[in-house]
Amino acid sequence: MIIVDTALEKREKEGNPIRAAVVGAGFMGSGVAYQIENHVTGMKLVAQANRTLSKAEQSMQKAGVRVIDTVDTAARLEESLSKGRQAVTDNAMLLCEANGIDTIIESTSNIEFTAQLAMKAIENNKNIVLMNADCDATVGPILKVYADRAGVTISATDGDQPGVMMNLYRFVKSVGYKPVLIGNMKGLQDFYRTPDTQKEFAAMHGLSPQMATSFADGTKISMENALVANATGFKVGKRGMFGPKCDHVDEAKDLFSLDRLLEGGIVDYVLGARPGPGVFVMGYDENPSRIPYMRYYKLGDGPLYVFYTPYHLPSLEVPLTAARGVLFHDAAVAPIGGPVCDVLTVAKCDLNSGDVLDGAGGFTSYGVIDNSDTVKSENLLLMGLSEGCRLKNTIKKDQPITNADVEFPAGRLIDRLRAEQDEHFNC
Repeated sequence: MIIVDTALEKREKEGNPIRAAVVGAGFMGSGVAYQIENHVTGMKLVAQANRTLSKAEQSMQKAGVRVIDTVDTAARLEESLSKGRQAVTDNAMLLCEANGIDTIIESTSNIEFTAQLAMKAIENNKNIVLMNADCDATVGPILKVYADRAGVTISATDGDQPGVMMNLYRFVKSVGYKPVLIGNMKGLQDFYRTPDTQKEFAAMHGLSPQMATSFADGTKISMENALVANATGFKVGKRGMFGPKCDHVDEAKDLFSLDRLLEGGIVDYVLGARPGPGVFVMGYDENPSRIPYMRYYKLGDGPLYVFYTPYHLPSLEVPLTAARGVLFHDAAVAPIGGPVCDVLTVAKCDLNSGDVLDGAGGFTSYGVIDNSDTVKSENLLLMGLSEGCRLKNTIKKDQPITNADVEFPAGRLIDRLRAEQDEHFNC
């Protein structure tokens, strides 16, 4: 953070701000646009795209932009940017194609669209920040391969739980403790929530009912922890994680098997812990010379110590991820290789042959994290590929759905990327 803010101040003084474009004008996209326009020194919001053009215009206006060009070609976008103006479009691919943009921040929830956008950005040598954890958890490793080949950075975001977890993980390592568990702090877990049950909560917070449902039914935490697993090599201790209940996150050090943690780090969560919503990392060190210091710092007598961040601030911190990529080629969260954990699809209710799965946050299924080798060996359907799949068999409630149980929609990039990822990493 100190390096990033100093570098941004330098860009501001030089009159050379990072030129950022935002894709999506929903709750998060609008929040990110506002943050860049009003509170990020050394960065300029140059364009915003949304399939409903009026929402992009409204987002820009709420951010305080008064003169907005509407563009429908890359050439017109480049002309607008060359004049120092700010633009909106209903064609997000123009942001990838046009010169004059350093980084693209993606804030949509459509997995297929996000995959297409990421590939187009990489093809045009642009850094990209992904707020779509579902896409990242499904094909993030192969997108990273393409980004590395192009010499650009692809990253999940600071401020959202995976980014906060990874920053804390790096901190714990930097002060000499061995991370053995990276965890999320969750307030609710109910596999059977639906867009109907979450409609009121969604309206209260400006979310889509599907997004609110994915938070409540466990799909989103599975996707987020899969990102962290893929970025660290940590696995899960069991399908779905342990997720013990506790009153305060400090108690977590007594709720997991130390022997299991020392076998290899895991990703997991605690349920109902204060001070949430936040994240935590358990660090290990049994050196007796360090115990008096940690006792003095009120972190206990070890050998496990709980480090935690009691909040996450996505819209405020996402621009910092964009800055890290442009300034230092540093990702907040990115895979270190092939998939370590994946998110499988489980029936939320009894389903019949012919039913069409409606994806994350829907009525038909919920996502559960497991180790990738298990998901592969059991031929399980990935949640990130499930939307639009038509069932060939009857599936009982809480039954995992396999690839053999479904017909996939034709012609999707996301399926081709996943197949390429499996071949590339021999998994």
